[in-house]
Order: sequence, then C-alpha cells, then structure tokens
Amino acid sequence: MTKASLRKLWFQIHKWIGISLAIIIVPLSLSGSALVWSDALDAAINPQRQIAGDGNAALTPSAYIAAARAHMESGQQVSAMRFEEGRAMAITATSMQLPEESYRPLKRTILWLDPANARLLDKGASNSGFMRTMEELHGSLFIPMYGRPVIGFIGVAMLLSSLSGLWLWWPITGRFSKGLKWRRGSDTFANLHHQAGFWVCVPLAMLSFTGAWIAFPQIAAALSGSTAPSLAERMVRMRARPLPVTNLAVDAALAKAQAEKPGPLAAISWPTELDPAWKVSIRTSGKPAEVAIDDATGAVRAGGGRPGRIGIMLRRMHDGIDMGPVWRTMIFVAGLLPTLLCITGLVMWWRTRGWRADVARRSKRAKAQT
Repeated sequence: MTKASLRKLWFQIHKWIGISLAIIIVPLSLSGSALVWSDALDAAINPQRQIAGDGNAALTPSAYIAAARAHMESGQQVSAMRFEEGRAMAITATSMQLPEESYRPLKRTILWLDPANARLLDKGASNSGFMRTMEELHGSLFIPMYGRPVIGFIGVAMLLSSLSGLWLWWPITGRFSKGLKWRRGSDTFANLHHQAGFWVCVPLAMLSFTGAWIAFPQIAAALSGSTAPSLAERMVRMRARPLPVTNLAVDAALAKAQAEKPGPLAAISWPTELDPAWKVSIRTSGKPAEVAIDDATGAVRAGGGRPGRIGIMLRRMHDGIDMGPVWRTMIFVAGLLPTLLCITGLVMWWRTRGWRADVARRSKRAKAQT
C-alpha cells in the first residue's frame, strides 16, 4: 500500500467515525468535562449539603443510623455511610425489594446529615440530580446493563479517530512546523479543525484509551495479570442486598477497623448477601486505608479488596482525581474540544458534498453540450 492510499484509508476512517458518532461524542465529552469539576459543581448546585469543618464524625455510627431511620422509607436498610471534608455525611438506604427486571439495580436513597448533630440536611434518590445524571450519561449513556460496553467501543473508536487525525494533520511535505501554521488553507473551518485537533489529539487519545480500559474490566484485568467479574456478575453484585441482621454491630465493626488502622472514619459499607464483610475506609494523611471485617468471625483483613495499581492510576488519569489543577484543566479542555471538532468536521464534510455535487453537475452539462 502506498503512502497516498494509506492516507486515503485513514481519512475515510477518521471521517466516518466523526460523522457516525458525532451525536454521541458531543454529550459524552461535555459530560466528562463537567465531571472533572464535580465537587465544585455539586457544591454550587446543592449548597445545603456543605458544612463548615473537617466533616469528621462527632457521634457514633449507630447514632447517625438512629437519626436516619426517622426519614427512611418502609422496607429500606442502611447499606453505607460516608464522611467527606466540608460536606454533610451521606447515609445510603437501600430497598430490600428486588426490582422485577434483572438488569435494574436496587432502589437507593441518600440522606445527608450534619455530622455534628445528625440533623437531616437533604434527601434524594441515588440516581437523581444533575451530577448523577452526568455520571449516568458519561458512564452508560442511560443504557441498562450494556451501556458500559457501548461506552468502551466508543472509546476505542475515539482513540482510532485521535490517532488517524494526527496522521492526517502531519504535513505531507515540508517541516513539522508547517503544520503549526494557522492558515493551511482558505477554509476557516478546516484551519480551526486542524489546529484544535492537533493540540487535543494526545489528551483525547489518553482519555479514550483509559475510558475503554475502565469500560472493559475483564480485558483490562487480563492484560494486567489479574481477574475481574463478568458483566453478569457485576449486575448480580449491584442487586446484592445488605444483610438485614448482622453478627457485629456497626460500632463494633468500626472499633475493630480503627484498632487495625487508627484514624477517623471515611466510609463504611455493610455486609451483603454476596459478601458478608464490613468494608471500612479510614481517613489518613494520604489515601484512605481500607479494612475488611468478616461479619461472622470478626477477622480483620487490611486492604479491603482495592483494584490493582494499573487500574487505579488509569482511573485517576481519566477522572483527574488527585492529579492537580493543571491535569484537571487539561482533561476539562480535552472534553470541550470534541464538540468544536465535530461541528467543524461536519461543516467541512457538508461543504465537500456540495462542492462535489456542483462539479458533477458541471461535468454532466459539459458532456451534454458536446
């Protein structure tokens, strides 16, 4: 294959990925940009959930649960508790009734309490609110069960589009610096597409790759030498109900965890039908320490089943978690520019169609006159 034919092939791949996925890439990218600043946006949208102070627990977990039960619906069971600096503590109340559809997760309600006195500050469904909508859009496109793999394939397509775009941007003749010139042609849309595409192609390729890695945990686990649950297994876990009665009280489970890893409570998850262990996260000077306590035996295990280092790092790169403002700004901009690229690309394609149709009409008239 010659260089010209290879370039033509990459052009067709790049063009049709952009045309066919533009309507999906735009909301997917914009929602990703919003999620980069999720904490700040959530604070602005829900100021009632913000508090003054470090957010540490002033009461025992059982005291918070007693206060939350007054606001819980019938048939709900506490399944998790979370503390964050500057925010109200969040208690998750899970419905014990299984949805009829096997792909539907359990109904969950979040109750936000003041950690100082357990006063209710807010309450809402776990899948409601602007930020949760952005998470559902970015993570599954609102497609039950199979949304995550769909996102993974879109990530692979965007990775291919980014790399093919870089190939097409590269000057055919002349130095590399030639490609950095603003005016590579007479069309403003084309110039804008080439320049924006060049500066965003590497960050966008990184986000596409890490997004695909997150969407296909089994493939990612195999490549990193570990294992991951299947899609069916993940759906079963999402429907696993908390144990209605536990051998250990929540205060006792926390005491065992703090004996292993001293520090204030960051989060705690209740044992479930599938995993009869308390999962406790202890706040430390660095990352929270994870501790698991077997509800039946009281045995303590440090670690809590966290994912592998590769998965953690790629997740941080994709989400911008603990990566600093420069990195977060970069991926925020990388989420905005695909909208510009889709618009300019579609304009270029539409103009090319018109130009080719005009050329075909002129050619047809010329043949008719001869």
